[in-house]
Amino acid sequence: MIDESNGYESIADLYIKWRGRAVDGIGSSTVRAWALPLNKGSVILDLGCGTGIPVTKILLDEGLTVYALDASPTMIESFRENFPNVPVACESVESSPFFHRSFDGIIAVGLIFLLSEETQRALISKMAAVLNPGGRLLFSAPLEKVEWKDTMTGLLSRSLGAEQYRALLSAAGLSIVGELVDEGGNYYFNAIRLTSIAIKP
Repeated sequence: MIDESNGYESIADLYIKWRGRAVDGIGSSTVRAWALPLNKGSVILDLGCGTGIPVTKILLDEGLTVYALDASPTMIESFRENFPNVPVACESVESSPFFHRSFDGIIAVGLIFLLSEETQRALISKMAAVLNPGGRLLFSAPLEKVEWKDTMTGLLSRSLGAEQYRALLSAAGLSIVGELVDEGGNYYFNAIRLTSIAIKP
């Protein structure tokens, strides 16, 4: 059976204990700064939401409307305890019906580099296609092209590197408005959808 959580279901209890309750954890200030320019009520998709802390909580605190997604059942159970009124689904980014609607923003912290190169490429295009004009995308991935074993799951992670991510964002019709580094040294790509694009069937 394929583990759509990329190993995180097997270590979910440990993750929740170590990281899933840190309201002001590493990256919080970066997420908050990204959320500030968005209009109140803007609809945001949080990919790889985990427990919802800190990312979903920050988005809600900023007055945004959040939909959330994670492939770990244990993470989703914790998320629902934390945010019972937020629409959340236990699904993979490859198969989620959430991509049948549009969003004003999409955020993916600690997710993209867990995926295969092919899935990363497809996901960037997929995210871009469901962003409204003016919609924003923020995702984290190492600046360099590199592969490593995830410290918690032991599974292979991979960054395509900044050059590839920039090219993929541009090809998907997004314009990079900034690249950020948080207090933990994590790198983020911040892009915006300037115009509408035709979504292929």
